[in-house]
Amino acid sequence: MTTASTIARSLHDIGLASWFGGTLMGAVGLNGGAAAAKDPRERTRVSSAGWMKWSPVLIGSMAAHAAGSVAMLANDKERLIVQGEGRTSAIVKTGITLAAGAASVYSGIVGQVQSKHAGEPAAGANQPSAGTSAELSGAQRQQAWLQWVPPVLTAVLIVLAAQQGEQQRATAPALAAPGSPLARLKLPGRS
Repeated sequence: MTTASTIARSLHDIGLASWFGGTLMGAVGLNGGAAAAKDPRERTRVSSAGWMKWSPVLIGSMAAHAAGSVAMLANDKERLIVQGEGRTSAIVKTGITLAAGAASVYSGIVGQVQSKHAGEPAAGANQPSAGTSAELSGAQRQQAWLQWVPPVLTAVLIVLAAQQGEQQRATAPALAAPGSPLARLKLPGRS
């Protein structure tokens, strides 16, 4: 493995880990914790402030993952040409990455609507109350389910990355070649 390959894989993995972990923590911890604010007008404001602080890191995480992914595809192009299973996995992974990116961007757009109404009372970061405006209420209802899309899709990407790593592992043909120690082993069912 070359240094360039190590850097590409590191960007891919660290970016994906940060993207997954940050969006999951935001949905569970930040949005969930904001509901504990005693003043209902603070709930959306606290959540919005946290997401605004996280946004530059999220964008950097997504960019690092994308850069690493593109570099890994470039490094693996010869293997992907001949390995159909790897090619299919790369196509699926690219589609899911694009969907996760679109969901993250759309969630940010909906979050900006929430931020504009941050002083309004709410039951939680993504739960309207009787005093919540129609615009904020609509954004909260969207964000209530949308907040889960990026962590779910990035979790799928982590699983697919593990699967691709297994596809890239060199099999041990040299160990099983005729005359090798492994080939000489007498195993049950082997003549």
